Amino acid sequence: MPNTLTPEQVESYERDGYLSPVTVFTPEEALRFRALLEEAEAKYPDALTGANRNNAHCNFTFLDEITHHPKLVDVVEDLVGPDIVCCATVLFIKEANDPGYVSWHQDGKYMGLEPNNGVTAWVALSESNETSGCMQVIPGSHKEGMRDHNDTFADKNILTRGQEAQGIDASKAVSMPLRPGQVSFHHQQVVHASQPNRSNDRRIGFAIQTYFSPEVRQTKGTTYVQQVRGEDRFGNFECAPRPSIDMDPADIAMRDTMNQLWSDILYHGSEKRRDY
Repeated sequence: MPNTLTPEQVESYERDGYLSPVTVFTPEEALRFRALLEEAEAKYPDALTGANRNNAHCNFTFLDEITHHPKLVDVVEDLVGPDIVCCATVLFIKEANDPGYVSWHQDGKYMGLEPNNGVTAWVALSESNETSGCMQVIPGSHKEGMRDHNDTFADKNILTRGQEAQGIDASKAVSMPLRPGQVSFHHQQVVHASQPNRSNDRRIGFAIQTYFSPEVRQTKGTTYVQQVRGEDRFGNFECAPRPSIDMDPADIAMRDTMNQLWSDILYHGSEKRRDY
């Protein structure tokens, strides 16, 4: 029996490849996290732009708090089991009236993690709806294997390679609107996307990408992880520390190492790279 989710919710996730919305944080908690993010952006203007939006949980204690929050991890445990690591986080921020979009893709396509059974948690720190460009998903697509992707490097596509999964029937898409403090969970192989932000507020999402069992292996390089819950009986990954203060120089160096290794994996086989 699951600890937090109902059996019906677990069944829904296994069938559809996603679960949304799940209320994990209160609106007040989400507002606190957003305020801390925007204070950090003002205090450290270069620390949360471009590639530095990757793995910022290594540098900021409030993002570390979200990543390891017991109420969030309780849900993850019901989906992946009691032994959990996470390998990366990404701040997906679309500014007000931002033309940036995310094309149809699968998270696991370029991650090099086998098997592809991890779960991504997408935490809303602002309103995420169809106007602001909430995530959309193709239910059940995680059961159809890994699709071919074309790398477009399109200017407004905020994915690393501007990758686009092929053969997608967008008429099957389901939107996943979230209120601040709510979270969506999706399988590493489910096809998903999001449209531009046409609202007058920032659309702020914090994605823990991804949580998985430590028995998973990295097939393309070296990946650092953090132990989130349970134990690691496999030793397949290097272990990264958690920050005790914001922007500690040693933690910044660790983030830069992790980002370089992660970039090498995500751009494996590509002749072109971008700064994210």
